[in-house]
Amino acid sequence: MTVAPPVPNVDVDELRGEIQKEYASVAENPDKGFHFHTGRKLAGILGYSPSLLEGIPEAAIESFAGTGNPFSLGEIAEGEKVVDLGSGAGIDSLIAGKLAGYTGQVIGIDMTPEMIGKARLAAAAAGMGHVEFRQGFIESLPVEDGWADVIISNGVVNLAPDKVGLFREMNRALKPGGRLQIGDIMVQKAVPDGAKQDIDLWKG
Repeated sequence: MTVAPPVPNVDVDELRGEIQKEYASVAENPDKGFHFHTGRKLAGILGYSPSLLEGIPEAAIESFAGTGNPFSLGEIAEGEKVVDLGSGAGIDSLIAGKLAGYTGQVIGIDMTPEMIGKARLAAAAAGMGHVEFRQGFIESLPVEDGWADVIISNGVVNLAPDKVGLFREMNRALKPGGRLQIGDIMVQKAVPDGAKQDIDLWKG
């Protein structure tokens, strides 16, 4: 019998609030300078080709704050339905929308209002009516059962304390045979329990 790992003892509401503050700042002041890379420079570091970024509004690119490149893990086919977890200012959702084409559909989900607002403006500027952004939590996706062909995320799974619950929710939203393309942070040794309760470490 497989036993799920315990959920870290952290105040989820406080954690979400601190993460929202951090990424509201990334949305509103992308040139401020953060302890992590952002923007077009980060996209280059992570291997986003110029062709992927072509046609993506600069407003979506400048507030990019991912940790990997989900598009390096497989192609998004024309006509596919894609969910982007923690969509931020919309860069990955809009790339997915470009790849899936107007016969496809993309839903970006983020809990930070400032990011959702910026992403919606970017989608409108790009003329991508088939890409929409919904405010919500990735642990409780505002997506119907079995909707998605592909779920992508970029540097967001590490922010969720209940990872088993999150993956169950991904499974619920995926079609049978659907796939995950996740870029994220990995650790090589167990994180001490004390560190798991430090919200500054979670958001950083």
